[in-house]
Amino acid sequence: MMNFQSIAYTAFTFALAAVMAGIIAYYFNPARRKDVEEPKYRMLRDDE
Repeated sequence: MMNFQSIAYTAFTFALAAVMAGIIAYYFNPARRKDVEEPKYRMLRDDE
């Protein structure tokens, strides 16, 4: 039988995994690709 502490640790672990999956899904969303890649190319442009 699981006590409250075991259930809390398990729930917290699953909550952290869900948050991490949400961050990854948000960051690698194809609709955001331009926003993510643009600073890389801006850094390589010559300042004039």
